[in-house]
Amino acid sequence: MNKDSGFMKALKCRECGREYPLEATHVCEFDFGPLEVAYDYDKIKKTLTKDALSERPQTMWRFRELLPIAGEPTVGTGVGYTPLIKADRLAKWLGIREAWVKNDAVNYPTLSFKDRVVSVALSRARELGFTTVACASTGNLANSVAANAASAGMDSFVFIPADLEKGKILNSLIYGARVVGIRGHYDEVNRLCAEIAGKYGWAFVNVNMRPYYAEGSKSMAFEIAEQLNWKLPQHTVVPMASGSLLTKIHKGYQELIKLGLANDTQPTVHGAQATGCSPISAAFKEGKDFFKPVKPNTIAKSLAIGTPADGFYALKVMKETGGASDDVSDDEIRDAMKALAECEGIFTETAGGVTVGSAKKLIASGKIPAEDSVVLCVTGNGLKTLDAVQGHVGKPDEIKPSLREFEALIESDSKIKTK
Repeated sequence: MNKDSGFMKALKCRECGREYPLEATHVCEFDFGPLEVAYDYDKIKKTLTKDALSERPQTMWRFRELLPIAGEPTVGTGVGYTPLIKADRLAKWLGIREAWVKNDAVNYPTLSFKDRVVSVALSRARELGFTTVACASTGNLANSVAANAASAGMDSFVFIPADLEKGKILNSLIYGARVVGIRGHYDEVNRLCAEIAGKYGWAFVNVNMRPYYAEGSKSMAFEIAEQLNWKLPQHTVVPMASGSLLTKIHKGYQELIKLGLANDTQPTVHGAQATGCSPISAAFKEGKDFFKPVKPNTIAKSLAIGTPADGFYALKVMKETGGASDDVSDDEIRDAMKALAECEGIFTETAGGVTVGSAKKLIASGKIPAEDSVVLCVTGNGLKTLDAVQGHVGKPDEIKPSLREFEALIESDSKIKTK
């Protein structure tokens, strides 16, 4: 192991197991399998203990040994440790005994779970000597790359579908990133970025830096376990775009078991997609271990990836853990967003509506038993997707500045309690 590699051992092919140096590369040259980071768990066991954690700052970097950087983090040092909220009123709406919401809608700095993966990717990119970073994005990743690059003094390019929500485009431009809208869907944007990465040698967080970037998602699993007093949840429902978040949450749980920080209670992991872009969910329902690419057509644009890079592995994890997958229509997404807001005061973007709505279906079908407990992963803030609910949540009452008019308004509505 290279003395400068921290707790990492190598990049390892997920298919054939061949190992590669810890550089900016992401595909095995023998079978084109994806590479992921392999760790020295014996070394990690010596320093990552519950006693040690009690002394550390409450950010995702408290689990630094399990995140792929060689030294101390230099980008996004305040990311993570978002609330895990016991959602009793939502549980009643869902029809389950107990529900928890892991609320990354308040993550720092850009109000989405993407801050986790970006802080890892950019910290590692700096270690490897990059000064320009880039990404292909459906929105949240673009925001996070732009913001974190700005804070680190790095140049950034973000490539997005041109029809992305206006709020997400603005939330990238404000940080000074070079934003390039592509007249096409995400998969076309991603293909172009692979070509650009090869020509310009930039650190593309979800191309050549993907093995490091993806590991940041594990921090959500670590935090969930610690916030549940080191008890792994019975069920976790995860929104799926590429499928990477689901696979990494599973990997995070397994690492905690391997290190003796949590008992192996065989946690079940479920996936959630929008019906208008549900290649993984459709494959699961058909009992297949491969998916058919689709053309996205959904308000959940942050999940609109028709050819999910980790779809095969997400299907494998759900099958191995006894999990399941479901999907929801645009109207069901809005209903679930509204339910989460009204029950728990949490305004999620459309992806969170996918998680909550799919969980309701999984519970109704018995895939998640009503007597069990579930953790719902909410990955982004509703302020980013206002267009999706505009015109679907009612409108304000208007009156003159008159007590008499207000009294008339109250008396006309039988639902309002005056005492």
